[in-house]
Amino acid sequence: MRIDGEAYQRALGEELRKLRKRRGWTRKELKERLQSEISLQTLATYELGTRQCSVVRLIELCVAMDEPPQDLIGRVHRRMFTDEPGRVRVHLPTLVANAAPELLPMRRWAEDRLRQSVGTVAEVQLDRAAISWMAELCGLEPGDLAARLHNLAEYS
Repeated sequence: MRIDGEAYQRALGEELRKLRKRRGWTRKELKERLQSEISLQTLATYELGTRQCSVVRLIELCVAMDEPPQDLIGRVHRRMFTDEPGRVRVHLPTLVANAAPELLPMRRWAEDRLRQSVGTVAEVQLDRAAISWMAELCGLEPGDLAARLHNLAEYS
């Protein structure tokens, strides 16, 4: 299994931002609850996933927001490494590199998705509805497409 550090950092930032917003706090209000001095810009870059957060700082953020760090990390880990029930994880560059002619509509979609995200999203999870719709475009049964995508994920 490969770890996409940038994607992991973005997921961590998204979870930090969601947690802060669930508390109804602004970044400034969070900053006031932290032990150490931190700029609002640094908080913003953590939430955007453009700056790595040390373990100690992550724990400090979690403590300030009354969130067990293991719960936050658990959510990030599940987002990154666990196929949710009814969903299939797709590594977009691996799909783009696949030459199977029947997957051409999906390759085009993956290429477009990678272009739009400017390299920030390498992996997505598709739900049953998306798999059914894409299977129809590819002329495949949904179960067959899901199995093919699952096999691609194993080799990414």
